[in-house]
Amino acid sequence: MADMVVSQFRADRGRFRQRQFFSYLGWALSTLAFLLLGSAMVWILATVFLRGFDALSLTVFTHVTEGTGGGLLNAIEGTFVLAFGGILLAIPPGLAAGIYIAEFDHGRLASTIRFLADVLVGVPSIVIGYFGYITMVVGLGWKFSVAAGSIALAIISLPYICRTSEIALRQVPRAVREAAYALGAGDGTVTMRICVPMALPGILTGVLLSLAISVGETAPLLYTAGWSNYLWNGHLTNAPIGYLTYAIWAFINEPFASANALAYAAALFVTLFVLAINVISRLVLDENAGWRRRARR
Repeated sequence: MADMVVSQFRADRGRFRQRQFFSYLGWALSTLAFLLLGSAMVWILATVFLRGFDALSLTVFTHVTEGTGGGLLNAIEGTFVLAFGGILLAIPPGLAAGIYIAEFDHGRLASTIRFLADVLVGVPSIVIGYFGYITMVVGLGWKFSVAAGSIALAIISLPYICRTSEIALRQVPRAVREAAYALGAGDGTVTMRICVPMALPGILTGVLLSLAISVGETAPLLYTAGWSNYLWNGHLTNAPIGYLTYAIWAFINEPFASANALAYAAALFVTLFVLAINVISRLVLDENAGWRRRARR
């Protein structure tokens, strides 16, 4: 009997040491991965900020691009026009699809929409740009334009808004819905006047993240928006437009210091804009979490 106890004790101690070893190994690998990722991010941000701030001048903000020099006023304006145009086009269908698959998830159509949204997330952006080039730039005769570029960005943003809206709406407590139905409210009233307002912070977070993705896109805009050294003339079609990511892509390899400076300044603007959007979305999420904790109390 004593031998069995001793044998069992040794076996348990061996398993404990084995689990302890793998636990330490897992923590070590996780720490190493975190350090590698953090080091890469710090190195990238340091490079962008140091070289970007060094390249800043009043000319960058007040002059348009002139060949491989000048400023980035046209690119800054074009980035805002394309990004906000794309997000405004993506919000209505994306939100509508998210509401449908979250609130009426009992048919084949809902599962089909969810599947298509997941597939669209994985489609390379350059493929979407090529699609926009074939259908809008060439097929419809719009040429390089704000309309073609905005629609391409809207297609990229659409699945993110759809899925984040669905997740936000599913987090609305079921008891709230049941209470509204008990008071005689219909499906439309419950969805639009109760569920959507409660899920608005999560929906807004998805919209902001989609906006950040749009600001950083280059490939689809090369095929749809083209490039222009001039300010936008207000036309939606048959008028190319500048944007910051093109300045990064085109000017970074030029053998001119002025072109490289524009590329670094454009990279700084894009990074700052994306960081600002991510900070705002994080604040919105934290506020939403705090609101939920207060609601439970």
